Amino acid sequence: MTIDSRSEGLRYDGPSADVSRRADIDSRSAGLNSRSSDLDGRRAELQVRRAVHVAVTSFVALFSVVGLALYGLPLYYDFFVRDFGWSRTQVTSGNALSKLVVGPLFGFVAGWFVDRFGPRRLMLAGILMAGVALIGLGRMTALWMFYLFYLLNALGYVCGGPLPNQVLLSRWFDRARGRAMGFAYLGIGVGGALVPLVSASLVAAFGWRVALQVLGLLIIVLALPFAYAVRESPSAEDARLKGSRSEDQDRARRLQPSESIAAILGTPAFYLLALGSMCSIAAVGGANQHLKLYLSLDRGYSQGEAARIISLVLALSIAGRLLMGWLADRMPKKHVMLIIYLLVAVSIPLLFLASSATAMYAFAVVFGLGLGGEYLIIPLIAAELFGVGVLGRLLGVVLTADGVAEAVSPMLVGYLRDVSGSYRIGFFWLIVVALTGAAAVAALPRPRDQFLAVKEGS
Repeated sequence: MTIDSRSEGLRYDGPSADVSRRADIDSRSAGLNSRSSDLDGRRAELQVRRAVHVAVTSFVALFSVVGLALYGLPLYYDFFVRDFGWSRTQVTSGNALSKLVVGPLFGFVAGWFVDRFGPRRLMLAGILMAGVALIGLGRMTALWMFYLFYLLNALGYVCGGPLPNQVLLSRWFDRARGRAMGFAYLGIGVGGALVPLVSASLVAAFGWRVALQVLGLLIIVLALPFAYAVRESPSAEDARLKGSRSEDQDRARRLQPSESIAAILGTPAFYLLALGSMCSIAAVGGANQHLKLYLSLDRGYSQGEAARIISLVLALSIAGRLLMGWLADRMPKKHVMLIIYLLVAVSIPLLFLASSATAMYAFAVVFGLGLGGEYLIIPLIAAELFGVGVLGRLLGVVLTADGVAEAVSPMLVGYLRDVSGSYRIGFFWLIVVALTGAAAVAALPRPRDQFLAVKEGS
């Protein structure tokens, strides 16, 4: 039946017309939903690619600034002692003085800069400074030049090392933060494992001066392009695609920077974390800075033998980073931190048995596993205890304190070696410091108890 109503401009073709129109509407709606789903899929894929680029950028930056520069420079101390006649106190004082100056003056500023402007620009400056510092050290002729370029290297470490990369990764990763940190910190292990072997080959072929300059150029060429292209924060759409918030994100939202930093600095947990990390990093720094000097000059190991042991330390740190990152996603981070600090403490007594190559390789295994998780665990437990809202400033404080410990400890060990003629007293000092750090970590509160303490304090 057809009803024609020309006066009203209406035409009704019966029930079949209604069915057809409804089918057409449903078809169009399905098409829109399909296109929307495809668009979300493409956006999610883009977000994954950006997150992968962030992780790779941090890997390369830490490979260069920490793996090549920080772990590479102590490999040349024995050449400085032999060629310039400097003492062990002097060759380790460059690291000490630069960090004592740079840490207090620039550590807090760098943390504020990261929170205010993002990590990317700071990373670019740090990579350039670290590369130029090594080139300058390869051309130095006097002690003042040694201090100047070591100061520049310390600036590069603060600006391009763990601090901005930890914040960058914390912004992009949530539930997989431990794995992301573990992957990025593999760069330190890979760089540290390669630099003894690369340096030994370069020194044998061209001498230590050219070797240092080549390392400086490598830092700039490798890391600068990645840092230039990275997105320092996910967009609002990226955050929506990540899904529901985690406990850390909710805590970060509640702990706004303007009202939470004072409350955090007023809690015992902050000082326990700072003390624990300072002590353990003092032990690690003291052992790392003197390992080549000890093996080469005191124990008579050849350049190749010393390079292989040091390379094994850093190679095992790769396994340590993977293992500790995996554990940090599956068990309380406090327990993981305690494992790391105890590994460092029990490895150092093996240095007294350096006459045995087997003991030195055992030291390399145990110390390397602990070293692998050393820097990795600090931002993870800080985020778990205090949230990520003020993580940049918080890490600026903690890493500045760590830098002071890492500066003073090697210089003290060098001084004790110069006045006593032996590393025995210095190594005992490192054992005591490492055990003190483990005790401080054992006293840390549970994350929920700490969060309630921060809320009460604010």
